[in-house]
Amino acid sequence: MQIKFPTDYKSILERIDGIDPVQYGSNRNYLNGAVSYLSPYISRGVISTNQVLQSIVKKGFSTKQIEAFTKELCWRDYFQRMAQHKNVLTDIKQPQTPIHNHEIPVAVMAGETGIAGIDQAIHQLYQDGYMHNHCRMYTASLVCNIAKSHWKHPSQWMYYHLLDGDWASNSCSWQWVAGANSQKKYFANQENINKFTFTNQLDTLLDKSYETLATMEIPAKLVATQTFIPTTDLPLQSSIEVDNNLPTFIYNYYNLDPLWHQGEAGNRVLLLEPNFFNTHPVSKKCIDFMLDLSKNIEGIQVFVGAFEELVQQHHLDQIYYKEHPLNIGYTGIEEQRAWMAPQVNAYFPSFFGYWKKVEKLLKK
Repeated sequence: MQIKFPTDYKSILERIDGIDPVQYGSNRNYLNGAVSYLSPYISRGVISTNQVLQSIVKKGFSTKQIEAFTKELCWRDYFQRMAQHKNVLTDIKQPQTPIHNHEIPVAVMAGETGIAGIDQAIHQLYQDGYMHNHCRMYTASLVCNIAKSHWKHPSQWMYYHLLDGDWASNSCSWQWVAGANSQKKYFANQENINKFTFTNQLDTLLDKSYETLATMEIPAKLVATQTFIPTTDLPLQSSIEVDNNLPTFIYNYYNLDPLWHQGEAGNRVLLLEPNFFNTHPVSKKCIDFMLDLSKNIEGIQVFVGAFEELVQQHHLDQIYYKEHPLNIGYTGIEEQRAWMAPQVNAYFPSFFGYWKKVEKLLKK
């Protein structure tokens, strides 16, 4: 099944309007479940978790009816908050163990693990830039807990291809599966995968009890590993025009909000920093998706270079940008993102602790 992600703002709003939070709560774990397909737009900052939540609330659903969907939105805010307080590119709670390698199994990168539900998801990732959340967990479990690869390198491989690649959510989720950000590792056996991906496989390397999966040796199919070597192709720099009598609004890979300061006169610049993408590389498909989404912002211009280069070359003074932990070296007026519960700004070791605080505010 091919998944398409339109980039015009009207279609994105229609996708928000089409959400069925009740159905989502009952079948989201199945490949054909009523998932929203909004994550690429939330990750790129086109829309916010709060915007999506308010759209649903206005339709009159009860708190109980939308709890599952609200929690899923809250998970994204939770990981973002965690990244404000922790270095999520290192083991957060405890070291992952045991570790056999710091690469990625060759069979996983090729989508030839022999587990049809996982292999199909990997090929869809390459084709559409999307992978169902349950399949992300299956893939991470196979890589980290069966092949015993450290989570960081494989997580970078997945982030590279995901249109909804989110630095915090991706890293924290892989660590949750690998046991570096959770009390125990996440395992999925063949029976579980068959149920939710509608496959019917037997006698695979995962067709075992959970007790066996937790203690078995690395299957021969997953022994060979390789290094994932990503590159990012940024557009060539072209000249931009700036009016120094007006403020400058900085957009980037994590902020493409067309409503941000909408209607205000100003310079609008999509900043693409090579150092940022060298550290957090993404595919050409992701770059093209970002550039297409930026077209929703009237008058936006693209600048390829460092923040300080932009400021110095164009003598910028009044600069606005949205907060994000990866905005390294930004100066100017920092504005907060649209959180579901902006008052809950602290590190919580567990999602449950964060959720209880948010839930209390949302019920008011």
